Amino acid sequence: MAKKIIITIGRQFGSGGRYVGRLLAEKLGIPFYDKELLSEAAKQSGICEEIFEDHDEKPTRSLLFSLVTGMQHHMGTGSFYMDMPLNHRIFLAQFDAIRKLAADGSCVIVGRCADYVLREDPDTVSVFVKADMPSKIARAVKYYDVEEDKAEERIRKADKQRASYYNYYATATWGDVENYDLVVDTGMLGVEGAVELIAKFLELRDAAKE
Repeated sequence: MAKKIIITIGRQFGSGGRYVGRLLAEKLGIPFYDKELLSEAAKQSGICEEIFEDHDEKPTRSLLFSLVTGMQHHMGTGSFYMDMPLNHRIFLAQFDAIRKLAADGSCVIVGRCADYVLREDPDTVSVFVKADMPSKIARAVKYYDVEEDKAEERIRKADKQRASYYNYYATATWGDVENYDLVVDTGMLGVEGAVELIAKFLELRDAAKE
């Protein structure tokens, strides 16, 4: 791509948001980061990648986000960082990894409050991917080997966890349309249709700026 663009994708469990992000990145010819972000954060922070996986998008109950963001530039440089609870050190590492990836060039980033972290970046477009419950159940059964009679419970539990994580660290509301530039329904469009819609949105956005 000629112009730099960062696409962040929030998603409901079973909506296919991760696949939308991967296909979109392939279509645009730019890097894709989902679990890959954990590797980047582990590399930069020196914290074991398995620990990132254990804490991935899981909510916490202590330390205000204002305090976290206030210390973001002091990672690894003072005793305060090392004395922080592990889950906050992990969030800070992901925060810095997201910032670095965005600074390095165009990419697609899935989850991990990336839309909030990059909310003031003019090159960032935030997308939220949703779907109706029957569509999410069908996808959960097909792709995640979830038993059909337990799929809705699994979906609601996963979304509740993502919402708790986002609402805590972002001090905003997960899934609230006011937080995103575009909301896409894969239940109506399918994954491929969602990719086409986002790509068209980016095209129209660029044209509107000219």
